[in-house]
Amino acid sequence: MDKRARSDLFRNRLQKAMDLKGDTQSSLARKTGADRSTLSQILAGTTPRLPNGQLVAQCANSLGVSADWLLGLSDQPDSLEQILEQAMTMVDAPRALIDAQIFAWHQKAAGYKIRHVPSGLPDMVKIRSMLEWEYAPSLGHTIDLAIASAEDRLNWMRQAQSDYEIALPIHELQAFARAEGYYSGCPRQIRIEQLKHLAQLTAQLYPVMRFSLFDARKIYSAPITIFGPLRAVIYLGQKYLVFRVPDRIQALSQHFDGLIREAEIGTRELPAFIGALLQQIDATPD
Repeated sequence: MDKRARSDLFRNRLQKAMDLKGDTQSSLARKTGADRSTLSQILAGTTPRLPNGQLVAQCANSLGVSADWLLGLSDQPDSLEQILEQAMTMVDAPRALIDAQIFAWHQKAAGYKIRHVPSGLPDMVKIRSMLEWEYAPSLGHTIDLAIASAEDRLNWMRQAQSDYEIALPIHELQAFARAEGYYSGCPRQIRIEQLKHLAQLTAQLYPVMRFSLFDARKIYSAPITIFGPLRAVIYLGQKYLVFRVPDRIQALSQHFDGLIREAEIGTRELPAFIGALLQQIDATPD
């Protein structure tokens, strides 16, 4: 591209950015500290010369676009800050059963393989009594409505033609069976029914849903969900950290694959493992 063509492209893109931002020559001159006459000459096209690098950078910063785009070196108008914001965002994570944001991500990823490391026993495999015990303290009198909505969403997820691969630390199921830690106070009958349901569900839905248990003392994972090639989400507690760029999604997918490779128990071994946990519950006095 010759000097005149690049100058014309810069002028056109500068004017476009100003129009989108609602800036006039006077307002842009104030923001950048440039002479208004200098901007007038650039926008009028009376000179084939490009402005100096400092003015280009100041214009780009003031207008919220990238300097490379103004100069014709890139077709992406977003600034680095905007690109980073699109690549990684923080989203609220309310205390809810399959909250609206999570469900929307599942809907958009329908048909793709979904990899999931839950923060505890995954909601999509829980029985109603387990949901009531777990969520009643935070949802109060709205618990019945929340569960009904969650059950509809869970049924949709199971029929969405997505393959689900779930990796869970072994100690999570062990703690659940023993009513330890987070599950302290969970009634014995709920634990028995929940474990039986999990064994039946994984056998019924295999291979659409695969369940693996890994030893967190050997390999650790934060709670993550990878929605096919679309996005990867790390659960922080009150926020989701969302990645959309392919290399970050690929890196988290490789991390998940490592959990599966190191898993101590796969879907086929899960029923026997659950059976042993049920025997431990039977052998433990109330």
